[in-house]
Amino acid sequence: MSPDKKLSTVPPVRADTELPDGTVVRIRALLPSLPPAHRLLGEHILADPAAVSALTITEISAACGVSETSTVRFCRAIGFHGYAELRLALATEMGRAQGSGQYGRVVGSDITPTDDLSAVVEKIAYADARAVEETAAQLDVAVLEKVVDRLVAARRIDVYGVGASAFVAFDFQQKLHRIGRVAFAWSDTHIALTSAALLGKNDVAIGISHTGVTRDTIDALAEAGRHGATTVALTNFPRSPIARGADLVLTTAARETTFRSGATASRLAQLTVVDCLFVGVAQRTYPETRKALEKTREAIRPRRVSARGGRR
Repeated sequence: MSPDKKLSTVPPVRADTELPDGTVVRIRALLPSLPPAHRLLGEHILADPAAVSALTITEISAACGVSETSTVRFCRAIGFHGYAELRLALATEMGRAQGSGQYGRVVGSDITPTDDLSAVVEKIAYADARAVEETAAQLDVAVLEKVVDRLVAARRIDVYGVGASAFVAFDFQQKLHRIGRVAFAWSDTHIALTSAALLGKNDVAIGISHTGVTRDTIDALAEAGRHGATTVALTNFPRSPIARGADLVLTTAARETTFRSGATASRLAQLTVVDCLFVGVAQRTYPETRKALEKTREAIRPRRVSARGGRR
């Protein structure tokens, strides 16, 4: 890939990075990319952020079995000058959460084998709502705008995703197709690779992977990039392999749970970003979009059945 081809990458997290109300989200996103000692610290914080905000650097280091130097390095790795700044951020965020009644609610915890069905429903609804809220809060609007720019100008758009992410890919393709954009969604690896090989510099390829380590999606996106297409990654983890290989990266903020209710949360988070992209494209092409929506709506009108049983 040529130097001028790289439109935007995931920057290293600097000590002066602002993390308003998103420290826990940031730690969760970066956790897989951290070295073992730092991962221990991250997991300890995620388990009880409020408790950690009351610990000294000596206490948290001892609790995790790491040196104070490792703790300082961990803080810098996630965007803080040191532990004091991290501790203050956690205390501030937990205070706001407690003030709003969010932190400490049982619905914020994981689903257990002994939960009754009403608790399961409440916990899933809470996790799904938080995934959408936290995704919106941390979404980089500047990058989002760049992706919208490329989509509006694109000759053709390929969207890759397998497993649960395939549903999101097909949803995005259907949305774009309804407003007259030439878009294709591929979940079969061979078809995705062959399609990617036919893309060029006026095209856009989007790879959707919650974990960012799905080889099928990574390979298809890389193939598209080799042929000059703008590559976009949509993932929950900004330092994952798919993010490192993409021109532009959009991130979600969904957490996994024992019984995989997190799988639904991750899809909802991805769909939130997809909707933002779709509306952005529709706004830029409003006259054409309105005509296309009217035509497609009219085309499917005869397929609808009225409440009285007749066609409408």
